[in-house]
Amino acid sequence: MTDPDLQKNDPANPAQASEPVVSKPYVMPDDPETGSVEALAKEAAEARDKMLRTLAEMENLRKRTAREVSDARTYGITGFARDVLDIADNLQRALDAVPAEARAAADPGLKALIEGVELTERSLHATLEKNGVKKFDPSGQKFDPNFQQAMYEVPDPSVPSGTVVQVVQSGYTIGERVLRPALVGVSKGGAKAAPAAANDEPDSAA
Repeated sequence: MTDPDLQKNDPANPAQASEPVVSKPYVMPDDPETGSVEALAKEAAEARDKMLRTLAEMENLRKRTAREVSDARTYGITGFARDVLDIADNLQRALDAVPAEARAAADPGLKALIEGVELTERSLHATLEKNGVKKFDPSGQKFDPNFQQAMYEVPDPSVPSGTVVQVVQSGYTIGERVLRPALVGVSKGGAKAAPAAANDEPDSAA
């Protein structure tokens, strides 16, 4: 009697033999021999463009952060500086309230007090300047609404119209910004001030 298992695996019986398994060679997805050169070039260009954009964004972020840090360092005391200006104004008013004749005839104690107020005012302004706050006096300059606030007009034909002839309250800047505009009186009635560009016309004509 024949064993069925032997008949099933008998190589002499072709009908009973199983079909051989043929394995196909594995192809790498990025094999340059089978991939598209154009596709690879496109991917490389896109990767390079993405890298350049990332580097540009990082550089912009670095510059923006550095600018914000610088602005915070320069303008971070703006509110405090405005409050300190009231003290500077009061010291100046105290000094202006003492006439020169009274100061000259004052006794040593009063003179020492006046000198102490003057010293305090100078020290205060020195501290403000150390922190980027500077006082400016626009007397004699052409009125500039970016830095001054006109309080009234002064009839004066001897100076060009629009000239600052009186300063009611000094102005201050912090960094490149106006901390407080100067309160001024502006002349009227005189000839208008010539534009700055007019001074260059003779030279350009020559």
